[in-house]
Amino acid sequence: VFTAGLDLAEMGDIVANTPSDFGRAAWDRKQTIQEYQDSFTAIENCPKPVLVAIHGACIGAGVDMVTACDIRFCTKDAFFSVKEVDVGLAADVGTLQRLPKVIKSESLVRELCFTARKLKSEEAGTCGLVSRVFPDRKQMVASALSMAKVISEKSPIAVQGTKLALIFSRDHSVKEGLEWIKIWNMSMLATEDIPKAVGGFMTKQKPLFSKL
Repeated sequence: VFTAGLDLAEMGDIVANTPSDFGRAAWDRKQTIQEYQDSFTAIENCPKPVLVAIHGACIGAGVDMVTACDIRFCTKDAFFSVKEVDVGLAADVGTLQRLPKVIKSESLVRELCFTARKLKSEEAGTCGLVSRVFPDRKQMVASALSMAKVISEKSPIAVQGTKLALIFSRDHSVKEGLEWIKIWNMSMLATEDIPKAVGGFMTKQKPLFSKL
């Protein structure tokens, strides 16, 4: 199991231990939901690319988490379920906001969110929720670590700038995205990483970049 989803006992405590005043109870729940949302948004806000390797069940909050990651791998036995409707609530910490950006079929997104049905690995690969499906966990983790190593050897200015640009462009128009990257690169093009990268390409030697 990758994630089993919401802790129903904890959810019961949250509901039971709220103030009797309706307004204050609502305020408390708002703060709790915000904390949960922030915990997953922190993954997306990490300037470094985040890879996730999923095996077995990825249920409820697990979908919230993996949709906040940059690159998703899974094993053949993995499955995904937006389970919140089965416990009487609308998902509120990221799935309903990020899944439609990851899976381009609005019909499929709504089907998954309305029915809580299992999305198996093959379909997850076909619809774009994951980029690769592996026979077993060992191969998946090895490939994820290998890819992480490849990314880590690139210019951190280039990689982290690329991530920030992709996230901004996802939520804005093409025109706004072009304006953002123009302003970003008018300063970042002065980095030492560009001559290092070009020099490495010309000499066929791997460049070493300074950490940020």
